[in-house]
Amino acid sequence: MKYILLALSFIALNANAIIIRHDVQETNYLAKPDDFPALATFYIDGAHGILISSKWILTAAHTTFCLNSGTKIKMSKGSATVKSLHIHPNHTPGISHDIALVELMGDVAHLPPATLYTRNDETGLPIWFIGIGGTGNGITGITVDNYENKGVLRKAQNRVEEAKGPILTFKFDKGEHALPLEGISGGGDSGGPAFIETERGYQVLGISSRYGGGPSEKYGSFEVYSRVSHFTPWIKEVMDKPDKAVSSGVSLDKLKHLPGGLKPSDLPALCPDILISHEALSK
Repeated sequence: MKYILLALSFIALNANAIIIRHDVQETNYLAKPDDFPALATFYIDGAHGILISSKWILTAAHTTFCLNSGTKIKMSKGSATVKSLHIHPNHTPGISHDIALVELMGDVAHLPPATLYTRNDETGLPIWFIGIGGTGNGITGITVDNYENKGVLRKAQNRVEEAKGPILTFKFDKGEHALPLEGISGGGDSGGPAFIETERGYQVLGISSRYGGGPSEKYGSFEVYSRVSHFTPWIKEVMDKPDKAVSSGVSLDKLKHLPGGLKPSDLPALCPDILISHEALSK
């Protein structure tokens, strides 16, 4: 339990948990795996990735601290096995370039991957978040953390406040400015998508990264996502030549900076506590 609680703090420190409107029934935010079939989950208390091809998952760099070759991760249906990691070499915790790719050992052929949103017109677009982070509302802030949430899946709406360089920014609005299922995502939802649904399927615009300022976990707070359109050239370069990406400096095979003061010596005890068990994955 000590290491589970420690992990909670590391996963959650980058952002808030999912927070919903105070004037809408919580049950309206409940989600099903089919609401975004490309969702992957790394740990028992959250941290997500997005299936973008049968062998690749896109995620936030800071979520990968316990992922290694052979690690099993949960998909919306079934599981997958990590082959290798590719961290963006310019990842700077709490600032920018919080993006990574996870190469898988085998094809995940039974799930439809999301596609990358490559246009630069994101500002003002309505999107969806989804994940198993904790919850609360815009008045109270977080009341159930991501460990206490026990894997309950929720989705929420928001609108891109700003798209600039490598970052998308979202604001938790209220009243007449809020969408019907307005909310924000965060700790436990890190690495998860900001997405839209089109006639051609799901498209991912951003990757949940960190809290962005304002009243913490309440109305008016901001959320920062890594902007997929900015990173599309890097994503394609890694996927096209994964065997050369690390040696050429295009990517790193592990984090240069562990999240939140976590030390390498913590990982041998921490990771077995928070990785999803083979028994749970087989259910």
